Amino acid sequence: MDQQKIGEFLKTLRKETGLTQEELADKMNVSRRTVSRWETGSNLPDLAILVELADLYDVDMREIFNGERKNETVNKDLKETMLMAADYTDDHIKKVLKRYQVMFGAATVCGIFYLVCLFFELENISPVFNFISGVCLGIMFGMLILGIFVTDKNFSRFAEWKHSKIKKITE
Repeated sequence: MDQQKIGEFLKTLRKETGLTQEELADKMNVSRRTVSRWETGSNLPDLAILVELADLYDVDMREIFNGERKNETVNKDLKETMLMAADYTDDHIKKVLKRYQVMFGAATVCGIFYLVCLFFELENISPVFNFISGVCLGIMFGMLILGIFVTDKNFSRFAEWKHSKIKKITE
C-alpha cells in the first residue's frame, strides 16, 4: 500500500467534491491538520473514517486502497475500441452484403436469360447462344452453391481456414 498515492487520491477526491480541508475536517470530526496528514501520506485515516470517506466521495474502498479510480481510462479506451470494432464490422458486413446482392442479381439475370433461351429454343439457333446459355446456367448454379455455403452454420470455419491459408501465403 502506497500511503503517498492514497493521500494524493484523497486530496483529489476532496477537491472534486469542492470541499476545503477545514470543511472535511468538520464533517469527519477531526482537525484540519489530520486531514493534511492524510493527504500528504504521513498518516492514514482509521478504517471507520475510510468507510465514511468512501461514502462521501462515492468511491469503492478498493479504489482508496489502490490510490486510484477503477481503470476509468481503460474502460473508456476499451469502450471506444469496441465501438470502433463494431463500426468496422458493420461496414464490412454492409460491403459483403452488397457484393452478394450484386452477385445474386447477376445470377437471377443469368437464370432468366437461360430460361428465355430454353423457352424460345434459342440455343439451337447458333453456337454463340448455346455457349451463353451454358455460361448463364453455370453462373446460376455457382451462385446457388455459394448461397448454400454462406447460409450454412459451418461457413465461418471455412472462412477462417481460407484466411489462415492466405495469411501463410502472404507471409
